[in-house]
Amino acid sequence: MFSRTSCRTTFAAWRQPRAILWATAGVAALGFLITLEIAARRYGLPGPITNQARELIFAPQSGFLLYASMALMMVVLTWRQRFIAAAAAIGIDVAFVLVRWAADAKTTDGHPFGNGALWVILGCAVIAVTRRTGQERVLLLKGVGLGLLLVAGRKTGDTWLLITAKTRPVVLDQYVATADHALGDPSWLAGRIVTATGPIGAHVLDFVYIQLAVAAAIVALYQLRNVAVERRFPGHHLVRTFLVIGLLGPGIYMIFPVVGPIFTYGTGAFGTGGGHWALANLWPDTLPPINTPQPMSYDEVTPRNCMPSLHTAWATAIFIHSRKGPRILRFAGAFWLIATLSATLGFGYHYGVDLIAGVVFALTIEEALRSHERGWDRSGIQRVTYGATVFAVLLVSYRYLPMEMARHPWVFGPLLILAMISVVHGYVRTTKLWDLKAAPAQQPEPQPELV
Repeated sequence: MFSRTSCRTTFAAWRQPRAILWATAGVAALGFLITLEIAARRYGLPGPITNQARELIFAPQSGFLLYASMALMMVVLTWRQRFIAAAAAIGIDVAFVLVRWAADAKTTDGHPFGNGALWVILGCAVIAVTRRTGQERVLLLKGVGLGLLLVAGRKTGDTWLLITAKTRPVVLDQYVATADHALGDPSWLAGRIVTATGPIGAHVLDFVYIQLAVAAAIVALYQLRNVAVERRFPGHHLVRTFLVIGLLGPGIYMIFPVVGPIFTYGTGAFGTGGGHWALANLWPDTLPPINTPQPMSYDEVTPRNCMPSLHTAWATAIFIHSRKGPRILRFAGAFWLIATLSATLGFGYHYGVDLIAGVVFALTIEEALRSHERGWDRSGIQRVTYGATVFAVLLVSYRYLPMEMARHPWVFGPLLILAMISVVHGYVRTTKLWDLKAAPAQQPEPQPELV
């Protein structure tokens, strides 16, 4: 039973504006998940809540991600508590593996581990509610929420992709492929390069592409390394940018549905491709012809998740947030960005213009979140407005000017690159000024007194 004093303390905490904001955000997130669950059920498939609940018992689809989420949650724990939590997760996973082995249960559709991490996260939530009070309870619940958000973001994204395939029967790949001539069809070039590297290069890029959320968790762990000591979270960190990108990006998919070159222009070397839905078997050996583009029908299975490239946006966010880390983290951030760009193009998942839109999309969101953290001012409003305008102009150009872009590549190609560079340059210059203003002024050294 809670004491009257603890109840009054908790009630007073919830009256604070930040607590009300957190509660509102939590209710909105839960409502969004329920909405997606209902939408998925309409198409006869489980939604994000069902898929996540299944991983409490069945072999999880995202074992690495579950442990990365638990690691994020543990930033609010002491070292002793972290060792106990990790040991408990491993012990639970061993028990699940033994039970599945005894029952001869198949795990070919999932990972043999990960259940323990999810049980530990939920157990910490129970401990926060029943055994903690005041600021300790709030901090632990924030850690649990952070870990669950990373997992829920993955499940939500999967459901979003399903909805794009079911609700957008017509795709705009011909428009994007035609506009991509302005950049020299980089997906076709990258596809031939990756093919030439053989299975080793393909496996490395595939691992980088799939485990992007784990890389984000590593960078976030560095940013949040002092939470347990300072007893508070920093004002801005990578997880926020990651989640906002994942929340807003699928909305653009609904406006601009595109499936990608490997599905539109053949099977290629790394996937089943579009089958009879493909226009021709051209990728990556033969460049697509320049013809007047038109919308085309496609199946109800393949996600319309190309415009913008969210993998590029996420990798850009990882690169940005790794810049203030140690050398090995900066190197890893740069490697993950380069490898992700190579994979998105080399596997035929994206066109080159998708990547440009993805970079602009990520930087605009990052500027908006940083402006919100430090307080909106003229420079922040200008930068976010400019980034959003450039992003909108890119989409409009891809849709309504693809033939002009293909016929005049030496004009539109540099313009596309310059548009992206202008957003990058503006972001770097503005954030440097913000950091200089935020840095505390150095105090002058005391002068020795004259006797």
